[in-house]
Amino acid sequence: MRVLSWGTADLGKPRNRILLAALKSAGVTVDEARREVWQGVEDKSQLRPFDRLTRYLRLLAAYPALLARFISLPRPDAIMLGYPAQMDALVIWPLARARGVPVLMDLFISLYDTSVIDRGLNRPGSLKARLLWSLEWLSLRAADKVIADTAAHARYIEELFHLPRDSIGNVPVGVEVGEFPQLQRSTTGSRPQILFYGQLIPLHGIETVIAAAMSNRGKAFDWTIIGSGQDMPKVAAMLGDQPPPHIRWHRWVPYEELTDWIARSDICLGIFGGSRKAASVIPNKVYQALSSGRHVVTSRSPAMDELASDAGITLVEPESAGALLDGIDQALLEGCPVPSQTLVDSFSLQKIGSALASYIDDLSRREL
Repeated sequence: MRVLSWGTADLGKPRNRILLAALKSAGVTVDEARREVWQGVEDKSQLRPFDRLTRYLRLLAAYPALLARFISLPRPDAIMLGYPAQMDALVIWPLARARGVPVLMDLFISLYDTSVIDRGLNRPGSLKARLLWSLEWLSLRAADKVIADTAAHARYIEELFHLPRDSIGNVPVGVEVGEFPQLQRSTTGSRPQILFYGQLIPLHGIETVIAAAMSNRGKAFDWTIIGSGQDMPKVAAMLGDQPPPHIRWHRWVPYEELTDWIARSDICLGIFGGSRKAASVIPNKVYQALSSGRHVVTSRSPAMDELASDAGITLVEPESAGALLDGIDQALLEGCPVPSQTLVDSFSLQKIGSALASYIDDLSRREL
């Protein structure tokens, strides 16, 4: 099969890099026609108005050359759009339909759900919220197949945009080969080391983590918090001017250094938000920690239920500092059992590539 990776996908995000690598590992020939528009932007919602306008102008300016590239290349069996793919889907749809090429779109992150429901950046029912919903509704119908990262997330998006049930597929996030290998603990000591890292956005439930760390029970552990984002002011307010000595907060560390921090930890934390989105996704860091051989404590959810395991994961109730601490105590009492190889293999590059190739093969056989 031949697939064209087209558009303005942000290759700074692991999801897009993993999908491309998985396709190639499955023996699919991948041509690429992309323009970097979002490079260096970790959280698009935090861009200043002028910077946001500049990025959108770059986005629009990229499309003429991308469309010309699509016309000049041999006809592929399918086009794959990495996220953010909403605008890409609308732009490529007429030419893709004219050439009879099906479009596979990854809706890893919904613009409407993220900005309106999950983060509360725009008021439901406002003009901007309605425009976002309409744009996304159109893009989901412009693509011939849409995938999400979990079945729970796929069902949620179907409900949100009034799509037929089971119309959206799912491919797990997984982990980049070689980036997060099995790690031996690099430090010694009697105090358990707890690690949380990620963008400080509502679904991560960072307030629950800080509340647990600040409690009397939490003082028995050393906590490392790595991240910045929308909820930074909440973290700063909870920690105060002089955070307790058992809590360290690093606003940012290079991606390639995450393994060093994982190696120092006994337990890695997932997400603890109580939103529908939080219950529907499994973040990158859960796969990364499991691949590294670390025990994970995270919220119980329909999405996590898809990652069946008898070891390596402790599930707790969301939005509860007490439940989080109970989960840590349980994991430590059990010796922090490491993930099984069967669990790690369930989200391997081979599994992801096989799932993607299956969707593309099905698309290539359809009559458009």
